[in-house]
Amino acid sequence: MTQEKQHDIALMRYSVISPIINGLPEECSSLDAFYRDAAKKGAVAPDGTVKHFSAATIERWYRNYKNGGFDALIPQGRVDEGKPRKLDVDLQEQIKYLKLNYPRMSASAIFRQLHDNGSIITGEVSESTVNRYVNQLALELKTTTSRDMRRYERPHVNEVWCGDSSVGPYLKTAGGQKHKVYITALIDDASRFIVGIDVFFNDNFVNLMSVIKSAVAKYGRPRIFNFDNGKSYRNRQMELLAARIGSVLHYDQPYTPTQKAKIERWFRTMKDQWMASLDIRDFHSLDELRGNLLAYVDSYNRAPHSSLKGKSPQERFFSEPECFHRLPEDELDKNFLLEIERRVSADSVIVIDQVEYEVDCRFAKQRITLRYSPDLKDIFIVEADRTLTPIRLLNKTENAFVKREKIHLCRGEQE
Repeated sequence: MTQEKQHDIALMRYSVISPIINGLPEECSSLDAFYRDAAKKGAVAPDGTVKHFSAATIERWYRNYKNGGFDALIPQGRVDEGKPRKLDVDLQEQIKYLKLNYPRMSASAIFRQLHDNGSIITGEVSESTVNRYVNQLALELKTTTSRDMRRYERPHVNEVWCGDSSVGPYLKTAGGQKHKVYITALIDDASRFIVGIDVFFNDNFVNLMSVIKSAVAKYGRPRIFNFDNGKSYRNRQMELLAARIGSVLHYDQPYTPTQKAKIERWFRTMKDQWMASLDIRDFHSLDELRGNLLAYVDSYNRAPHSSLKGKSPQERFFSEPECFHRLPEDELDKNFLLEIERRVSADSVIVIDQVEYEVDCRFAKQRITLRYSPDLKDIFIVEADRTLTPIRLLNKTENAFVKREKIHLCRGEQE
């Protein structure tokens, strides 16, 4: 019986005896007469039905109240309440042993193991009985299998940026084709300020990198990036990027969205406020949709936030200018180049995305490292001294008129 139900019963009992708490009413000649009259009238039970009690029972309630107050009207539970009546001492010890030595073992698994080894006979002990005893053990031993998930907030801005992607509306382009839109965003943990956001037709690392680059160019680098384990976030390119700009990567444990609760909550706010009031028929390109979203994000950053004691995310974010660690402009583009390895053919050609490029003949038949921009406009070879040498598209026609330099195997051959 729950505590609430016990209190409801006690209140019902009190309502029956309340007329005589402060003395006998004038219309009653004696207490016995009151008890008999109350027994005839009955009382409304917690379930809404009218129940009748004997005069002796009502008299006992009154005496109990006089001696012990309201608590004396609360029904007492069974003496053996909470104790497993169908589990003998041996079974209790086996369950306790399994739970202490294998704390993550569920009650269902314990029941199956005890059933398989013959300790539990079908029909005598149910799984729910074992489950109740396991829950009782957890209270007695003060143990739990629940993860320790506490709310937290970083003390300073630019300590942690949390990033994620969410599915946006379906956009019908000028050609009449519908496309799923993905929204990628970065939020500062301490201020809830949206440092970067954009819309794309694809959810991949290249698009994430463009959002990161824009944010880092404006506000500097964060100490930590917090991501989930999606392939857009957990890959070698992301590791290289973080190392080059001087940030640390933190990946959430699988199936724990609460570890990036702030960005998840912001996406919900965005959908409730921006997407709910959006007429997607007014937009025919990503640029149009992007402009509308950026206007909403600007208004969000300027509005007072309930978690910031009346401050807006923008006020909180810019209140600590000493936490902005901006990168040199000449290093920014270099740090955000992608990196791959390729083997050079004997005729000094490499292939990237089915496009042929030409490199210096000294790299022929070697495996080389390349750095390139996502749009492939700039591609470089990483030299042994880590300098970058640009390469160009293969031009077979032009190469037909280039004089080859002859390699001389012995001294004096050129004479």
